[in-house]
Amino acid sequence: MKHLYPFLAFLIFCQIINGQTLNDLSFGTNDTFEIMTWNLETFPKNNQQTVDYVSQIIDALDVDMVVIQEITDIPAFNQLTNSLSNYNGYIESTYYDGLAILYKPSVVEINAIYRIYDTSQYWNTFPRAPMVIDITYNNQHVYIINNHLKCCGDGVLVLNNSSDEEYRRYEAINLLKSYIDTNLQNENVIVLGDMNDELTDSPSNNVFQNILDDSADYLFTDYDIASGNSTDWSYPSWPSHLDHILITNELFDEFALPSANIQTIKVDDYLSGGFTEYDTNVSDHRPVALKLTIDSNLGTEDLSFNKTTSLTNYPNPFRYETTFSFSLSNRNYKLEVVNILGQTVFLKNLDQGQSSFKWHPKGISQGIYFARLSQGNQVIATRKLVLSH
Repeated sequence: MKHLYPFLAFLIFCQIINGQTLNDLSFGTNDTFEIMTWNLETFPKNNQQTVDYVSQIIDALDVDMVVIQEITDIPAFNQLTNSLSNYNGYIESTYYDGLAILYKPSVVEINAIYRIYDTSQYWNTFPRAPMVIDITYNNQHVYIINNHLKCCGDGVLVLNNSSDEEYRRYEAINLLKSYIDTNLQNENVIVLGDMNDELTDSPSNNVFQNILDDSADYLFTDYDIASGNSTDWSYPSWPSHLDHILITNELFDEFALPSANIQTIKVDDYLSGGFTEYDTNVSDHRPVALKLTIDSNLGTEDLSFNKTTSLTNYPNPFRYETTFSFSLSNRNYKLEVVNILGQTVFLKNLDQGQSSFKWHPKGISQGIYFARLSQGNQVIATRKLVLSH
């Protein structure tokens, strides 16, 4: 026992020097819906230590829903759930795939949980069949699709080769898109999980290309993370960003609001032992979390505005310039362009009777932006922009 005291003193000293602990983590609020994807590598990676770490992290982050991959021990997962007084948990089988969820029953109502693409003809494409969670939050219907796609590969997409890892992910992504396009039209959909591939690969090798090209209907909320500094990526062991959160256009307006946020939660920054401690006791993946304001009135009031007011731009994606077109009543309007953090990068007051405007972005980095057409304090139309260099 006498040898333990110097060790504890050292840990306390490290935490003082570091200046922050797991208790300083934060993300959730009372006014937003937060969902987080987290590959908890072979949970529990370090037995009881892992359960304790994960419980403390989730409690501190206070998110409404955690979508998890790689649970390998159901009793340990149940122990984790029981340690979290504000959460319920659900898992089907570790043998089947290890997909699970934790959620706050006080704000998230589970309507149904089911599998798609789970028959033998899809086993090669989906080693772990996607889990669909049908929820109600703040009187709004949202469909969550939890995924853990095939790992590995050489970075080269070989089409129609069923043994090529990239092709298996490419086929999986396109089947997910087909399912949503066919079955969940006009629904709020969030697709997330460990997708085991990068958003920024060249078009010829990008397994997500068909979704990236459909910018009118889909948006990877974490695209700017994927194309940004490697210190913010979700998989530091082999520096890459593999854990993604995709939304459908029904949620574009919510993501354009200043209250929205997407980030990789760098838990290792809150540990005295850094990523080594995190990797030893928790996972080789960092969690990625999305925050949205999902108002019970959204989808009724906003849609009524969009029926009478249009905002389009061409080309999109664009590089040097794009032309906005809009139909306005005889009032004063403004056109604002914001980044994914809700920060304004361009603002113009429009003249009465004006129907178009050509924008030349200067000094703005490539990525995802949103154009917002407003009258007074009311946003009446939103348009997603893709600026490429």
